[in-house]
Amino acid sequence: MKRRIWNRIRQEFGLWSLAAPPGIIVLIVMIFIRLLGGMQSWEWMLLDTMLRLRPQEQPDERIVIVGIDEKDIEWVKQYPVPDVKIAELLSKLETYQPLAIGLDIFKNVPVEPGAQQLAQILRTNSQIIGIEKILPPEETAPPPSLPQERVGFVDLPHDQDGKNRRYLLYTANPKNPEDEDKYSLALQLVIKYLDAKKISLDTGIRDPNTIMIRGVELPRIHKNFGSYVGVDDGGLYIVMNFRNNPQPFTVVSLRDVISGKVDGELLRDRIILVGNRNLSAGDIFYTSALPKVKLSGQIYGIDYHAHVISQILSTVIDQRPMLHTWDDAGEYAWIVIWGFLPLVIGRITQSAWKNLLSVGLAIFCLLSFGYLMLSVWGIWIPIVPNLLILVINGLGLSAFAFYQHDQFLRSQISERQNTIQHTFTVIHNGPLQTLAYGLKHIRARDIPYEQLIAQFEKLDKEIRELGEFLKLEALTKEEILRLGSGVILELNRPLHDLLYEVYSSTLERNDFEYFQTLKVKVRNFDPIDDKYLSREDKRGICLFLEEALCNVGKHAQGVKRVQASGIYSENTYKLSVKDNGCGIQSKRESKGTKNFKILAKQLGGEFHRESISPRGTLCELSWKLSQNNS
Repeated sequence: MKRRIWNRIRQEFGLWSLAAPPGIIVLIVMIFIRLLGGMQSWEWMLLDTMLRLRPQEQPDERIVIVGIDEKDIEWVKQYPVPDVKIAELLSKLETYQPLAIGLDIFKNVPVEPGAQQLAQILRTNSQIIGIEKILPPEETAPPPSLPQERVGFVDLPHDQDGKNRRYLLYTANPKNPEDEDKYSLALQLVIKYLDAKKISLDTGIRDPNTIMIRGVELPRIHKNFGSYVGVDDGGLYIVMNFRNNPQPFTVVSLRDVISGKVDGELLRDRIILVGNRNLSAGDIFYTSALPKVKLSGQIYGIDYHAHVISQILSTVIDQRPMLHTWDDAGEYAWIVIWGFLPLVIGRITQSAWKNLLSVGLAIFCLLSFGYLMLSVWGIWIPIVPNLLILVINGLGLSAFAFYQHDQFLRSQISERQNTIQHTFTVIHNGPLQTLAYGLKHIRARDIPYEQLIAQFEKLDKEIRELGEFLKLEALTKEEILRLGSGVILELNRPLHDLLYEVYSSTLERNDFEYFQTLKVKVRNFDPIDDKYLSREDKRGICLFLEEALCNVGKHAQGVKRVQASGIYSENTYKLSVKDNGCGIQSKRESKGTKNFKILAKQLGGEFHRESISPRGTLCELSWKLSQNNS
C-alpha cells in the first residue's frame, strides 16, 4: 500500500516537473512585467470600469456647487466675470451661513470693476478659501488679500494615460521646504467643515505620513501602490473614489444665487464651492470612472474637488471606504496563487472543453471577487496579471503541456496493455493449446508415453521460440506477428495475403483433434486497400481469424466442413468462420470473445458469434472501411 502511494507521488511529481515549468515561467514573466510597470495602463482601465459599474449612490447634500456657466456669462455680459459680481455672490452666500466657501477662481489679478470690494470681502470673511498653483511649470499666486492659512492649491496630477485618478492633499512647500506644508483646496475646506463639527485632525499611527480623522487613517499612495510603480509619493496623495451618481452634488448658478432664487436652507451649514463650469475657462480634467457624465470622459475642476471633499467626509462620517490596497507581499502572494490555479485546473481537467469551462469560471470568479472587494470594502486588488496568467496558462501552455504529457502517459499505458494483450494472445494460440492438448491426453491416458513426451518437448520449444520472438519484436522496427503455429508474418503485406497465411498455417496444426475430422476446407478473402487499416488493426484481424479457427479445432466436435471468408461489399468488410460442428455448448463469455468485442469497437464495427441451423457455429467480425480506421 505504501509503495503504491509513493509510486503515485513520484509519478505526480514527475508529471508536474515536466508540465508545470512553462506555466511557472509565464507567472514569473508576468510578475517581472508588473514590477516594471508594464501593466499600469490596463489595471487603470479596469479600475475605472469597475468604479463606473458600481451601484448608484445617493447625492452628497453636504456640498453645494455654485457653477458659473455659459448663461451666467451672458447674464453678466463680461468674461472673465468681474470682481464686483464675485463680491456680490460671496456677500449673498455669507448671509446663508455656510460652514466653508471655496473660491475656485484665480484672483491674483484684479478684474475690474469691484477689485477693492472683493479684496475687502476676502479679508473679512474667515470662511472663504482661495486658490493657488504651486507646482511648476504653471505656478499661480493666491489672492493677495488672503492670508496663507486660507489658501489651498489646486494642482491636479494626471497619470501617464492623461486620466486623473489621484489627488494631492498636502505637500512640502516646493519653494522653501522649511516652511509649513501646503494644503489643497479640498483639504482646507474639509478642515473648516470638521472644525465647525468639533472634529480634529491627527497624525496617522500606522502611517505617520498620513492624516487620521476620528481614528480613520486616510490611505496614502506610496511609491508602489496597487498598479502604480515608481509613482511620485512626495506628499499625501490619495486615489479618487468618485461618488457614483449622475448628479452627485447640488449645482446652482451664479445668477440664481444673486437673484435670490435659491432656497437659503439649501446652502446653510454646507461646504460651498464657487467656480467655473463652462468650457471657456478650460478647467477640465479627464476620467473614465464616472458613468453618464455631461461631458464624455471629462469633469470640471470644481466637481473634481467636490468629489475629494465628499470621499473624505464620507469615510470619516459615513464609513464609506476610501480606496486602498494590500501591501506588496500580499499582492504578489495573491498573483502567485492565481498563477498556480491554471496549472491545477490543467492537471485536474485534462480535457479541452472542461479546461475551457473551468478557466472561464475562474475568470468570472476573479472579476467578481475583484469587483466585490472594490465596491464593498474599497480594496483595489491585482486582477489584470491574474487574467493574463489564466488566459495564457489556463487556455494555452500549461493546460496543453499537462494534456500532452497525460496523453503520452496514457499512450504508454495503452501500449503496455496492448503488448500484454498481444503476448497473451500469442501464448494462448500457441503454447497453451499444446499444453491443453497434453493435459487432456494425460487425464484420458489414451496416447503412448513417448508421444506425450514429444508433446511437452514441443511445448518447451514453442515457449523458447516465443521468448526469442518477443525479444526480436521489441528490438526491431518492423511490424511482425507470430502465430501459434510458429509462423511469423510481416504485417506490411496486404491483408488478404495475411489471412490466407493464417488460415493455412492454423489448419495444418496437429494439436487440435477436431481438425483431423475435416473433409471440406473453404477459404476466400477479398482484397481491400490497406490504407484503411493500421498495422495494429491488421494484427488484431489476423489474431481474430486464428482464434476463430482454433476454436473450431478445440470445440467443434464432429466437424466435417469449415469455411473462412472475407467479403467486401458496400464499403463493409465481413470476415467470418463457419463450421458444421456441434455448435455453441456454453453461454459463458470467454476471454477470446471479450477480445473480439474490443477489436470490433476499435475498428468501429461489430462482432457476433452464434449457433446456426441445423448445426454449427458462425463467428463473424465486420467493419466499414473509412479513414477513421487508418
